[in-house]
Order: sequence, then C-alpha cells, then structure tokens
Amino acid sequence: MNLDRWLDEPLVCTRHRRESRVGEHELWAVAATVQLRDCRILGRLIQARIPGLRSSETFYELFGGKPFNVLDEGPTYRLSGLCGRIWTVRGDFAMLGAPADFLTWDVPGTVRVLFANWAEPTGDGGSALVSEVRIGAVDRRGALRVRALQPFISAFQGLVGAEPLTLAVRRATSR
Repeated sequence: MNLDRWLDEPLVCTRHRRESRVGEHELWAVAATVQLRDCRILGRLIQARIPGLRSSETFYELFGGKPFNVLDEGPTYRLSGLCGRIWTVRGDFAMLGAPADFLTWDVPGTVRVLFANWAEPTGDGGSALVSEVRIGAVDRRGALRVRALQPFISAFQGLVGAEPLTLAVRRATSR
C-alpha cells in the first residue's frame, strides 16, 4: 500500500497500532466483526456524525459504504476516502464515481480524507492492526477549517486505538 499515492503531505495525520500474537489474516478477520455498539464512545460519536447508521454496523461495513468511498482493498487492508466539508453538521460528503476521482477532487473549500486500515505481520509470528487517517485540504479555505477542527481531532482521535483496535486484538488473542 502506498498511502502517499492517495494523499501525500496531509495537514493532519493520525496513526494507531495494536499488536497481537495471531497472524495478520486472522486479526483482520476478527477486526471486521467489531461493531459500532462495541465502542461506547467512538461508536456514539460516529452515529451522531453520520445519521442513519445502525449500532450493529461493523467498522468494516462503515468504511465500505456511504458516505465513504472504497479506494483500494486487499486480503488484509482497506483504503477508504471521504471528500467534502467534514465540519458541517449535515454531513456534506460526496460520493465518487471511481477511486481515481479521489485523486482529482478539487472542489474549493473542501478536504479529502484518507482512512487506511490494515493488518501487517510483526516478524515474530504475530501481527499488528493499524489505522491511519490523513486529511488534506483542497485550498486555503479548507485548510483554515481543518485547523479549526484540530482541538476536536486531538480530543477524540485516541479513541480509535483505545476502542476498536484494542477490542479486535483482545478478541483475536482470546480465540
């Protein structure tokens, strides 16, 4: 996976990683079963932000459907994109016709957000579950809006590692 191909030089980049003793294929399969309701804080935040989601929806389903656009995927990874005005209450997101449209998205005053999730081997027979989010602005106005979101991003981005990733690793390890 080349994340820079999709979004290089992001304004914001967050990354979380949790290790497990199981292989990457097993860890990825278990991670695909984590539901929004399993994550008390993050799940509720996501449901408040994206109306119409079911609490039984998995994160795998979430990143594979509206308002997200699947950009690339393989046996142990999925890259999803979101384009639009992420700061609006009504969720002003665009559905893209093809993954390449993410690369050429240039609507003024908006951003492109890359959600990269994958499992990778750690070299000791185990694996790690990784989640990286990159936000890139189309122009100066979009960049100013993203900077205004920084306190919110800083306050809540840690939940990704604390809730769904940790839960997936715990479930995979206890099998």
